[in-house]
Amino acid sequence: MTISYNGLWKLLIDKNMNKTDLMNEVKLSSGTIAKMSKGEPVSMLVLEKICDKLDCDFCDLVHYEREKVGDGLE
Repeated sequence: MTISYNGLWKLLIDKNMNKTDLMNEVKLSSGTIAKMSKGEPVSMLVLEKICDKLDCDFCDLVHYEREKVGDGLE
């Protein structure tokens, strides 16, 4: 399972913000930002706080990418 926060990073660029701005404005720890930077899961509460601050929805922030097991041609 891979979680992509590319939507969040693109949204920050559109709003002329960086990860430190997000961390300070939403009161997130540096550990939470580090987890998101590595594509690791964070709590729904964290995502809710970000959505409230950036006026967006979960689907604007996160994308679930399934791991490919094979190409199905076996």
